[in-house]
Amino acid sequence: MPVDVGARPAEPAGVPPLRPVAEEEPPTGDDAGGLGGARSELRRRMRERRRLRLGILVLVSVVLLGALPLYFGIRTLSRDPVFDTLDELDVPGWAAVEPVDNVSGNRWCLQDCRLRERTVESERSPEETARVYAAALREDGWEPWQVDLCPQQPDKGNYTCWRQDELTLDLWVRVPSCLPPPVDGAPAVPPPSAPASPAAAECTGSLVSMKVRNAIDDDRTRPQPSTDPSLTGEDPFPTLTEDPLGEPTPSPS
Repeated sequence: MPVDVGARPAEPAGVPPLRPVAEEEPPTGDDAGGLGGARSELRRRMRERRRLRLGILVLVSVVLLGALPLYFGIRTLSRDPVFDTLDELDVPGWAAVEPVDNVSGNRWCLQDCRLRERTVESERSPEETARVYAAALREDGWEPWQVDLCPQQPDKGNYTCWRQDELTLDLWVRVPSCLPPPVDGAPAVPPPSAPASPAAAECTGSLVSMKVRNAIDDDRTRPQPSTDPSLTGEDPFPTLTEDPLGEPTPSPS
């Protein structure tokens, strides 16, 4: 029996007939414009986000690179390096209790050169405290400075002067003044018959003061003018009793 090639096979019973799938037509008109506009808007937003991230990254980099040098620069200007040198002195902890720093003058000596002052408390006697500070100063490169006006006024305690390069240092170690100041005209020192107060009984240790100057601003580095004792009391404007030109020259006759 001949087979009909062009004939369609019979569909099984109960199965809906197959329909040809219609090809999807590309969007035209308003549909095509809306899809392209959405893609353009998406690309624009992505570019804006990239620019925003890049700007934030640049801003953070500038802040980090500029803030750190600015911080250290301000710290250097506000913190005198001389105090860092004093901090590095190899003294025991009992000899450097509660340091108090004070600065006056200008670092560049525009009007007044800078004067650095540090006061610390020591838990031991002035003699022992002076020894440890002298040893620490020698180890740090300071040399004893034997000069007049050291001290400028007689003071109790151990007063020594030191010099290193362009700096001079005055070291004064003495007994602390634990007695309170007088109040309403009352004497500061109690009479011998009065019992010692608890504050006076606990008044031990010593007090340390250090003054560091620029050598060019220290008067002791300059030669002092000498005064001849024979000139003391001499009239600065003496009266001339003799004619320095001698006798008058006779006129020719």
